Amino acid sequence: MLLSAPGVFDPVQTVVAGPAPSAPAAAVAAPALPVPAAAPARGPATSSIVLATVGLIVLGFVFLAVLAYLVLGLGPVATVICAVVALVPLAVVITAITLIDRWEPEPRPALWFAFLWGAAASVAIALIVDVGVQVLVYAASDGMATTSELWSSVIQAPVVEEGAKAAGVLILLLFFRKQFDGPVDGLVYGATVAAGFAFTENILYFGQALLESGGIGLGFTFVLRGIMSPFAHVMFTACTGVALGFAVRRKNWAAGVGIFVLGLLLAIGLHALWNGSTFLVEGLDGFFLLYFVVQVPLFALAIVFVVLLRKSEAKLTRARLGEYAAAGWFSEPEVEMLSTGAGRRQAARWARTLPPPGPTAMRAFTRTATRLAFARQRILTGRSAIGARRDEGQLLEALLAERSALDTAIAAAAAARASGSRL
Repeated sequence: MLLSAPGVFDPVQTVVAGPAPSAPAAAVAAPALPVPAAAPARGPATSSIVLATVGLIVLGFVFLAVLAYLVLGLGPVATVICAVVALVPLAVVITAITLIDRWEPEPRPALWFAFLWGAAASVAIALIVDVGVQVLVYAASDGMATTSELWSSVIQAPVVEEGAKAAGVLILLLFFRKQFDGPVDGLVYGATVAAGFAFTENILYFGQALLESGGIGLGFTFVLRGIMSPFAHVMFTACTGVALGFAVRRKNWAAGVGIFVLGLLLAIGLHALWNGSTFLVEGLDGFFLLYFVVQVPLFALAIVFVVLLRKSEAKLTRARLGEYAAAGWFSEPEVEMLSTGAGRRQAARWARTLPPPGPTAMRAFTRTATRLAFARQRILTGRSAIGARRDEGQLLEALLAERSALDTAIAAAAAARASGSRL
């Protein structure tokens, strides 16, 4: 059945023949959620898949062009060495993003697009703008001047780079609107774009340090960028993504635009502060003092903010699934299980005691229920036009199929126990 308003059934829009809390709730002491091999109930539309594929191919060629630029500037050996070194902070950042994204994972094509946009398109835009500005300044001064390092680092780089990365997040919102449900999704997309940008930028900086100062220079630069600040770009662009995530929940488009602009300005400001910190202090002692007094507390605040966002996502899941529970689609213990990390882990452990398709079915049930909660949220925030009603019906049908699959696994486990006891 489709819900048409908060906590209210719309009896006219019956999509599935009745809710079906079956077996496990009473039959098993652990989380009692019947779940099965899931149907892809909320995949992107065919047009989005085609456009994403084309976008990935285009970005792939852009990345090859950027890679060629790096090879020409650094040499093939230095590029390969520094690319391998740059994989270390990238792995740390991607692991963190994956942990944040576990509650309602984003589609892989969207994440690959985000990464390639950051690693290729954003870098290309920044390089092209930098060359353009250099040429304009040179021409305007009759060859007597170039842009200052202060201008490039504190003004040009933050504005251009954050603008370029923000463009990628906006494109993701345009083509993956159904997968862009709120601030956590925006954070994941913005952070992934930033991870790609930082990866390419690290290759460039590591390569320059290696060529200028050898292994010592590379090691020092790796400590500064790979150990002390692997999340710098992530923190900047996450501001834009989170703001856009809040913006998509606003029914007033003007307010949404305002929130996005504020997020972008915050990203630019933090980027400028980070780059400008080297001009505010003298020597390494001053830099490290500023780092621990300003940058470390900012990073700590960012961690607290992410934790709060994750909690709000769980709270939203509980609220929306509670509405379905009131309509008979879930039991209260099931809602509790689905809306807490501890409950999900307990359910997964229980499911692993079942024969196939038990474990797969539980994962599918959890994933489908979470997507259902966010489809419901899109309806309540006035985003039904992007297919939320249709998604809701498909997801409810998938839940019924998944309950049936889990029932089959439970029955098989019971039959195996009975057979063993007779022997």
